[in-house]
Amino acid sequence: MLRTGIDLGGSKIEIIALGDEGEELLRERVATPQGDYMATLRAVADLVVAAESRVGAGGAAASVGIGIPGAESRVSGLIKNANSTCLIGKPLRHDLQQLLAREVRIANDANCFALSEAVDGAGVGARVVFGVILGTGVGGGIVIDGKLLTGANAIAGEWGHNPLPGEHHQDSCYCGRRGCIELYLSGPGLARDHRRSAGEIAGDDMSPEAIVQRAAAGDAQCEATLQRYEARLAKALATVINILDPDVIVLGGGLSNIDRLYSNVPRLWGQHVFSDQVATRLLKHRHGDSSGVRGAAWLWP
Repeated sequence: MLRTGIDLGGSKIEIIALGDEGEELLRERVATPQGDYMATLRAVADLVVAAESRVGAGGAAASVGIGIPGAESRVSGLIKNANSTCLIGKPLRHDLQQLLAREVRIANDANCFALSEAVDGAGVGARVVFGVILGTGVGGGIVIDGKLLTGANAIAGEWGHNPLPGEHHQDSCYCGRRGCIELYLSGPGLARDHRRSAGEIAGDDMSPEAIVQRAAAGDAQCEATLQRYEARLAKALATVINILDPDVIVLGGGLSNIDRLYSNVPRLWGQHVFSDQVATRLLKHRHGDSSGVRGAAWLWP
């Protein structure tokens, strides 16, 4: 069986073709047609057809899984919460099934990340895996016994839009709520916190990467910013552990490349977990930026 996975992003559309053992057979990407829903449909369909032609599927149609920065409504079947706004309110799965004449499976891109890391990534062999995206936003996905948990409202794993425990919340999130975890643990959130602490001049326009580098070089203000970040991440993940009790938590997104998180955060989260010991492991992704598109392919087990 030839599996194809597609990462339908705001700037690019990427396809991967996997063989029976998960080996990568093909990878291609094209620019996402900006603001053009019909052109986006055609671009996805063309990538699938071209992949089948180049790799071959033994005469059978390849399976198609798609990861999107949003979700499909359980009520209407229309896309919601997508940062590619031309998808919002559209019957994406229905339209692609009509174009490709086959079943298409769609999942949130954070769910695809979690599935990829659970199937053949950092969480392989674990029964319950919580995949975390720490990037421009904060998202998550849950995989149990190798199967993606979507939930009754198609929001399972959306921990980033709960309030961060133990903080006096002032800022409003784009979602309309105050004090969301995303406001503190995203890349922009880390940079904003540093600006507030260091002052508008000292901390102005400093990227998360620069903060990490300067902390390693002995900058006390940058070190303090990272310690606040680690403490907040520990509290937020402890809440997940208290509810889900996963075997493994896998980090992805740009901030997952901060190596000190994997030793420092588990040392801190124990004081917030309702247990005498914490067996949950915090691990770095194995597939990195490829996890989303691989996970889309693995929507077909």
